[in-house]
Parts: sequence; structure tokens; C-alpha cells
Amino acid sequence: MSRKPQKGYYVKGRFVAEGSELDLQYKAELKGTTEASKTDLKRESDALQTMGKELLTLRSDLRQRLQLPDKLLDALAEAQRITAFEGKRRQMQFVGKLMRKLSDEEINAIEAALHEQRHGSAEEKLSLHLAEHWRERLIADDQALTAWMSEFPATDAQQLRALVRQARKDAPGAHAAAVTEAEGLAPRKGRAYRELFQLVRTQLDSAQDDSQNGSSTPEEPGHD
Repeated sequence: MSRKPQKGYYVKGRFVAEGSELDLQYKAELKGTTEASKTDLKRESDALQTMGKELLTLRSDLRQRLQLPDKLLDALAEAQRITAFEGKRRQMQFVGKLMRKLSDEEINAIEAALHEQRHGSAEEKLSLHLAEHWRERLIADDQALTAWMSEFPATDAQQLRALVRQARKDAPGAHAAAVTEAEGLAPRKGRAYRELFQLVRTQLDSAQDDSQNGSSTPEEPGHD
């Protein structure tokens, strides 16, 4: 009877049998100890499961942008449906296994989407800062209202003037502001202050949408 060939490989012409001390030594040199390798795999698996749990709460627009594999999307939908603790735990393990099949680019895209949901996109932050800037400017300077209406003529001028006027009335006096600051408290803002921000933000977003739609609209063909 022929003897079954032993599994292994050659290093510099020397045969190294799988599972031998020399095999373990080579693997330890390349990847660290076998225990470290198992630890790394467990850590990676846990990290992917955690990322999978976060994917369950990801906004639909961000999730659609990722274009995840259908099998992973189905597994996530099933995980959202399951309420039993043990059943959800097993399902999330399955989600983690599916995520291990994703490429590095896909994992990076998921991390970027989760970061955007937690902290907001740079474009969104810029929009917030611009709205805050305009609100403070409108409250502080009468000329700002003229400048605003010139740039955003679709704004309801009467509503804007009323909110600015009320926000100025609600603003604390210099003494009250100084006392609040000394006590380490945040200054209280009236309803008009918040509504003014919403009005400004809405007009800024609307103007941006109009600009984007206008730039993407093809020109009508001319007539001879």
C-alpha cells in the first residue's frame, strides 16, 4: 500500500511538514505567535460585528449610497426584525461573517458613512455656520437685512423683519448677560432667535438646491 504524502512546503530546499515545530516557528516569524493570530482574528471579528450594529442605525440615504451586497442588506433587515437576545446575537455574528467578505474600500466607505452620521458632513457644518453668521449679522446690523433681501429675494421680508425685531427685544441686557457669564451659565435665547435661524437655514438650503438644479439643467436648443 502506498503511503499517503505528508502535507507541507519547502523553504530553501528543505521540506517543512504542516504542524511541525519548524512550521509553527515560520508562522510565528511571519504573523507573530499562533495565539496572537487568533487574538487578531477575534478582535477583527468583534470590530466588524460592532460596525454591523451601527449599520442598523445608519440613515437610509447613507446606506443607499454604500450600495452594499443584497445578502448583507437582507441580513441587516433580519437583524432589525429579530427581538430575542440570543437570536439577534447569532444574526449579528452572521452579519459579521458577511462583512469579512467586503473589500477594504467597502469597509472604509462604511466607516466614512458612520462618521458622517455621527458628526455631520463638512458641507452640512459649513451650512450651519453660515446660517449662524447671518442670524447674528441680521440681529446686530440693520443694513444686513437689505443685504440679505438682495441676495435671497424669495424670503418673506415681513416675517424676517418681525423675527429680527423680536429677537432683539428678547436679547438680555448688558448687565443680565454679564451676570449669566459670571455664573457660567449659557445665555437664554427666545423663540424668535431659534425661528430666525430656521428661516435663514431654509432659505440658504433652498438657494443651494436651486443653484444645483439650475447648473444641471440642459440648455434648450436654439432655433435657426
